[in-house]
Amino acid sequence: MGTPLGDFIRAKRDSIQPASLGLPERGRRRSRGLRRLDLAAGASISVEYLARIEQGRDRNPSPTVVNALADALRLDASERNHLRYLAKITRDECSVHIRPVPPPRQVRAPVLRTLRLLEPGVAMVTNRLGDVLAHTGGFRSATSGTGLLDAAAPNLNRYLFTDPRARTFFVDWDDVADEQAFDLWQAPSLENLEWLTTELTPIAGSDFTCRLSRHVVPRRGVLRLNHPGGHQLRLLRETLELTADAQQLVVFLPADEQTATSLDQLQRQSHGRLRSIS
Repeated sequence: MGTPLGDFIRAKRDSIQPASLGLPERGRRRSRGLRRLDLAAGASISVEYLARIEQGRDRNPSPTVVNALADALRLDASERNHLRYLAKITRDECSVHIRPVPPPRQVRAPVLRTLRLLEPGVAMVTNRLGDVLAHTGGFRSATSGTGLLDAAAPNLNRYLFTDPRARTFFVDWDDVADEQAFDLWQAPSLENLEWLTTELTPIAGSDFTCRLSRHVVPRRGVLRLNHPGGHQLRLLRETLELTADAQQLVVFLPADEQTATSLDQLQRQSHGRLRSIS
């Protein structure tokens, strides 16, 4: 059985062409991308050891080996951080029995007061599992009529992968799906991640599971939304990490004047107020 670490290394190896690293082609190939032999040589480890890591038979590579693999794969800063994180949770999987549990949903009072100061802006408090824990009235206005906040405990991933309206609301649905699946690896704990994936996998299918196993670090750009009211919204995202709470405060800023005008119109129509969901 593989591991997240092994899946990521194998996926990156498959995505690299030898010529891009200055390596010669070695005749006919049975698989795409970089050969295991070439990656092992670049990281100064044996082919057999690399195979054990990729296949999940070795779950405790040293930091030196992890860094050597990152160098050999020529990972950027975001990919290196993800590789180190996957190495950590792969080691942790050996020592704990995963018991799926939902994460806590409470938002601290000072965070709620901060969110209130952002009114009538578009902002929310969420966690890495995609639970929308609290939001401004501006956020409710920007998402009105989409179904995102219809559930008693709204979750971005559940909405994104199971509600057909999400594919219309998010103009770049594939990019947003990649972002959300990647962020799940930063869940508060393995137990939390297992809780959501166990629930979501049977109903979301391959659109979800393929992205979860690909470990593609997303390139986050402008968020484009098709509001049901006919507004085309372009939003920039600023995220404040609430590390102690394993939560995030996300503020959505208009990327252009047209979006700013549309948000004002939506706000006047809804007169929404801050809502906390717990």
